[in-house]
Amino acid sequence: MKVIFMGAPAFAVPALRALSSLGVEIVGVFTKAPRAAGRRGLQTRKTAVHEEAERVGLQAFTPLTLRNAEAQIALQKLRADVAIVAAYGLLLPEQVLLAPRLGCFNLHASLLPRWRGAAPIQRAIMAGDAETGVSIMKMEVGLDTGPIAGELRTAIDPSETAEELSARLSILAARTLEQNWSDLVELRLPFSAQGESGIKYARKIEKAEAPIDWAMTAEQVRGHIHGLSPFPGAHAMFESRGARELLRVLRATLVDNDGLPGVLLDDQLTVACGHGAVRLLQVQRAGRNVITGAEFMRSDLLRVGDTFEARRPC
Repeated sequence: MKVIFMGAPAFAVPALRALSSLGVEIVGVFTKAPRAAGRRGLQTRKTAVHEEAERVGLQAFTPLTLRNAEAQIALQKLRADVAIVAAYGLLLPEQVLLAPRLGCFNLHASLLPRWRGAAPIQRAIMAGDAETGVSIMKMEVGLDTGPIAGELRTAIDPSETAEELSARLSILAARTLEQNWSDLVELRLPFSAQGESGIKYARKIEKAEAPIDWAMTAEQVRGHIHGLSPFPGAHAMFESRGARELLRVLRATLVDNDGLPGVLLDDQLTVACGHGAVRLLQVQRAGRNVITGAEFMRSDLLRVGDTFEARRPC
């Protein structure tokens, strides 16, 4: 069984390792090209999948797109039986979907048809979903519209950030791949069409979404913070000593308190929302390390009664 693997971030690494443990021949790993890194952009950073492929001696391909003939010919020459995709980040045109003998299968991190698209984990947290999961989806030309099988579900802990939930779902993705592999490649896995109701699209996270809207409820503010943690990181603006400063917020918890939205309520960095309040547990000033909310308050940049700026229209 010749297999192509396609993925990029850390979420995809457990699935790649699971494939290796199944004793298949991984004939190629497709991942995103290295990107500029460092303060001046003079360094390059490979994806987590690229690094894993090199660690175990697999050939890595990094095309900028799969829409050109060069990339498609390179893929076809591998003569793969099947392709497994996990958070690859590039669109697969029809020519690529048809290249492997059995087709292409995506390990998708949501309860389809809810949260089709690029950012299902973040959007589930931001929407306050109580549950999510992973499934194996047979890929079609449409955006995450294909039939699914092997669904595994899990509750979302209100304290989880997107990074933490992604790590848990990556293990579930690898597990469903291992559990269903034989049935998948022997065409015995029962795929079911997605339902027509409950369709939601998880659009790509944009940096413009980062500012916190303190007029939202405390639950919504916490979901906004955790859904964007660690990247791009929700943030709030404040003024101290005559200067405006940005404060990234990476973790928060609900507090039984109230006040005008954006007002600092105590020396534990508790901030009032439209309804209820949140305590900011982990924060980061520009160019500084992540610290606790209590540590930030000891810097004396803000005092009880001060106000974070209201979110400005994008």
